[in-house]
Amino acid sequence: MNLSPSEVTLGDLLADLLDEQDVEVLATREYARNGVAFVHRTGEEVIDLRLGSEIAEAARRTPDTSDSPRGDDWIRFAPRSWDDHARDRLAAWFRVAWRLAGTGR
Repeated sequence: MNLSPSEVTLGDLLADLLDEQDVEVLATREYARNGVAFVHRTGEEVIDLRLGSEIAEAARRTPDTSDSPRGDDWIRFAPRSWDDHARDRLAAWFRVAWRLAGTGR
C-alpha cells in the first residue's frame, strides 16, 4: 500500500491483513481464529490485540500503546498516524495474535 500516513486507515490495513490469513470476522468487530478472538477493533482507528502476557508487556512499552480492558494478554494500539513504524507494528502484532489464536491459547 503506497499511501501517505494521513491517507491510510485502520480499515485499509486490516483489509490487507485479512487477505493473508484465515480469519472469522464477527459482528462485534472482533476477529477470531478457530473461535478464539485475537483482535478487536474498538474504534475507527483503535485496535486491541491479544499477544499473550509476555509479548503484550513488551509491546506496551512502544509508542501509541496502552493497557486493554480485556486483560494482561491484550494491548490497545491507537497511533496518531499510520506511518511505516505503526504499520509494521500492526502487521507483526496481528500475525502474532493470529498464530496464538491458532494454538487455542
